[in-house]
Parts: sequence; structure tokens; C-alpha cells
Amino acid sequence: MKATKKTTSAPSKKRILRAIASSTAIETGQSINVIEAKLKAQTGKFKHLSLAV
Repeated sequence: MKATKKTTSAPSKKRILRAIASSTAIETGQSINVIEAKLKAQTGKFKHLSLAV
């Protein structure tokens, strides 16, 4: 029997931001929503950088 290949799509930028925010929240004890808002705002000295998607 042949194995069928299942195609997967790349995660969206929104899901990546959520994953980063939740991971950081676990490590720091901050709220996921606060961290996610900071990531979306892109303020600070690294605002010229973007996530590698």
C-alpha cells in the first residue's frame, strides 16, 4: 500500500506571534496578550527588524 503525502502549509504570522508570546509568557509570568501587543507594536530600538517567516 502506498503512503499518501499530506501537504502542510506554513504557519501564519499571527500564529507565530502567538507562539512567541505564549512561550515568553510562560518564562516571564507576563500576560500573553500584553506580550503579543508589544510584538505587534514593533516599538523600540529593533523596530526595523522583522520576524523571519
